[in-house]
Amino acid sequence: MISVVRRATVGTRKICQFTGNTDRELNQPTHNQTGTKYGVLGTDLGFSFPFDNRLYFLFGDTVGLHGGDSIAYSQDTDPEDCLQLQFVTGPDGRYMPPKVPSVSLDAFEVPIGGLGVGQKIYVFFTTAHTEQKVMGRSVLARSDDGAKSFTFLYNVSTDKFINVDPVVVEAAAIPGIPENTRQGVLLWGTGDYRKSNPYLAYIPLASVEDRAAWRFYAGVDPATGLSRWSEQETDAAALFDHPCLGEISVAWYPTLGKWLMLYNCALPRGITMRLADRPWEPWSDGEVIFQPWNDGGYCHFMHVAYSSQNCDTVSDPGHENEWAGEYGPYMIPSLAQNKAGTTTIYYVMSVWNPYEVMLMKTELILG
Repeated sequence: MISVVRRATVGTRKICQFTGNTDRELNQPTHNQTGTKYGVLGTDLGFSFPFDNRLYFLFGDTVGLHGGDSIAYSQDTDPEDCLQLQFVTGPDGRYMPPKVPSVSLDAFEVPIGGLGVGQKIYVFFTTAHTEQKVMGRSVLARSDDGAKSFTFLYNVSTDKFINVDPVVVEAAAIPGIPENTRQGVLLWGTGDYRKSNPYLAYIPLASVEDRAAWRFYAGVDPATGLSRWSEQETDAAALFDHPCLGEISVAWYPTLGKWLMLYNCALPRGITMRLADRPWEPWSDGEVIFQPWNDGGYCHFMHVAYSSQNCDTVSDPGHENEWAGEYGPYMIPSLAQNKAGTTTIYYVMSVWNPYEVMLMKTELILG
C-alpha cells in the first residue's frame, strides 16, 4: 500500500540563488558568483548525478560569454549554506558549453539527464527544436574526459523518452526488473513537452551504450500481477494519467522507504510530488509541495509582472512585464536528511525570471 502524506510540506523554502552574481531577492552577492568566476550570468535546469566523488550538474541554455549550455560540479556536502560550484571550463577559464558532433544544441536543446559509470560520463541531450515541437528528439552521448568533450552514441527517442531521468540501481534489490543480477538504469521519461504522462524503461548498466538493450515497462499482467516489459517503445504504458509533464525527477529515499517523483505542472499550479513503493506503479495522488504564491516565491525570488502589481525588484532587465514560473525541480537525493521522523529533501528549481536556478528544500512527513 502507498503511504498517505499526512502533511507534505512542513516547510518549503529557498536556500539560496544557486547561479548568477547577485541574489536579487536579498540584493547580495551569490555564494557561487558564477558570472564573475565562470562567465555564467544566467541559466536553468541543473540535473545532478554522482561521478568521481563529485556531484555533476547539467545546466540548460546559458546566458554568458559562450552561449550554449554549461556543466558544473561540486564536492560540497552541506546544502544549508549553498553548495559550492565549479564549472567545467575551457582554456580561458570560463565555462565550456558541451558539444556533441552532428547534434544541434541551440535554444531548448539541452542536457537533461546523466550518469557516471566507471571513468565515463553519459549524458542525455534534447535536440531537434522547432516552432511546432519544443523538444523533438533525445540522444545519448559519452564523455571520457570529465565532460569536456562528448561522443555521440545513438538516438534515444522521438516519442515517450525525450525528457528523461536516469537512476542507477541494484537490479536484484527491485523485484520485477527484467534482469536482476547486475546493476541497471531505471529511466523515467516524458514525451511531448509539458503535455506528457510519465513512462519507464530499464537498461542493464553494462549495456547502456546499446539502444537495443532497452526494455519498456508495459503495465502489469492482470493474471499474474507481475510487471511486463517490452522491447518496443510503443508498448510503454503511462505510469499515471496527468498529461502535463516535461521536466521530471525521481529518486529512492531510504528514510521514506519510497520512490519520490517531482515535476512541474500548470494544473495544479506548482511543483507536484508523488510517492510509490515500486518504480512503476501505483503512484500516489499528486500533492503540490511548492506553490509560488503560497510558498514565498512570487514577490520574493520570483518576479510578478509589473502590469499586474509592483511587489519585487528581481526581474531580469527588459523583462519587467514577464512573469516568473517554476520548473525543473531536480532532486539531489544524496543530500537528504532525516530527523525525528522528518525527511528533508533538497533540489534545484528554475524560475525563468530571473533566469537563474534556486537551491530549495522541503521537509516531509509521511502519515
